[in-house]
Amino acid sequence: MKLIKKFSVQLLILMLIVITSGNLFVDQVNAAPQTSDPLSLKASAAILIDADSGQILYEKNADELLGVASMSKMMTEYLLLEAIKNGKVTWDQEVTISNYVHRLSAVTALSNIGLSDGKKYTVRQLYQAMAIYSANAASVAIAEVIAGSEKDFVTLMNQKAETLGLKNYKFVNCTGLNNEDLLGQIAVGAPSDENLMSANAVAKVAYNLLKDFPEVLDTASIPKLKFVDGKEYISFNWMLPGLAHDYLGVDGLKTGSTNFAGACFTATAKRGDQRYISVVMKSETKNSRFEETKKLLDYAFTNFEKREVFPINSKIIEQEDIPIAKGKLQRVSISSKKPISIVVNKSADPQYSLKFLRDEEPFDKKGRLVAPFSKDESLGHAVIVDKDGNEIKFIHDHGSEFTKTDVGVDQDVKKANIFVLIWRAIVAFFQGLF
Repeated sequence: MKLIKKFSVQLLILMLIVITSGNLFVDQVNAAPQTSDPLSLKASAAILIDADSGQILYEKNADELLGVASMSKMMTEYLLLEAIKNGKVTWDQEVTISNYVHRLSAVTALSNIGLSDGKKYTVRQLYQAMAIYSANAASVAIAEVIAGSEKDFVTLMNQKAETLGLKNYKFVNCTGLNNEDLLGQIAVGAPSDENLMSANAVAKVAYNLLKDFPEVLDTASIPKLKFVDGKEYISFNWMLPGLAHDYLGVDGLKTGSTNFAGACFTATAKRGDQRYISVVMKSETKNSRFEETKKLLDYAFTNFEKREVFPINSKIIEQEDIPIAKGKLQRVSISSKKPISIVVNKSADPQYSLKFLRDEEPFDKKGRLVAPFSKDESLGHAVIVDKDGNEIKFIHDHGSEFTKTDVGVDQDVKKANIFVLIWRAIVAFFQGLF
């Protein structure tokens, strides 16, 4: 009996150990996503970038293809502003509303401002309706003005996406609506199709929109639109001053919401000299997209700053000097020739170094710089890398303009005279013998 009791106690202890270990394992599994996402965002995908350089500061599923909803209209805005810049369209140009655009504008279940059949509106009025109140029918009217039809405009959208270097995208209309909502007037694709983009692609559109047409913020920053119909329309960007989720510095950019895409928001905010762009995709509710955006922007303004990490004449730790062939000097020090500034986490000690990538031409087969050589000439370039040897990530492919510097010698390298060269050859010969 005692043996049975002893065995039962041991079995009970073993079971408790197994259960406890199992709970610990579950806790570790559940904790894993929190470590990979320091902000614990309640959104399917998100990204945060520096608006000046496009440097990526935070990512969550940023390459996943998702519904983009009315954030698509940023591409429509880009093409309109480009057409105005090129003189193809003017702000005061009048647009006669077609019967289809009129009928679409009357669908109250969609974001719309009523447009009268056959009435004329200026391009500026339609643009404001689209940019501030996300008016879908106004977007179609703009597309028809620029390309003749929404179908041809979608072709322009996809072409511009390729030009801007977007990698994950699919445009089927100019609004971001599901094709089923377009009253049978499908431009491209199947009835159930909807525009798709990744958070990375959305951020790239926003980045280029602000870079190429900063005046977009003059309209995007308006919290309330007084339209020609005498009504006032409140912007769907509730983080603008005076609205429900008012956030200091926010002055754009575009919201989006469909059943398929969920609640989305591309924001931009500026404080002092620093501007950031954030994208939140497939958030739970229209309110939560602003709450999650607040987390991103708080994270940006609290933790990051632009800093000169390598001043001019910085040394390259792995190779501070190089050997010289046929020169008065036999070695010469090298350094960077311009300062490099990037956005860094100010609460942590940034561990960056310069990686030297030399050109082939100034060097001989033994890797020596051939004299003579001027300090104004370039030996190659250096790029910033982190402690693991990785280069800084950017939203675009030209990040090197922010992280690269020419490398040169610190003094002119003059050629040695013939007597010095002969003497060195003799010394090298005898060194070889002994």
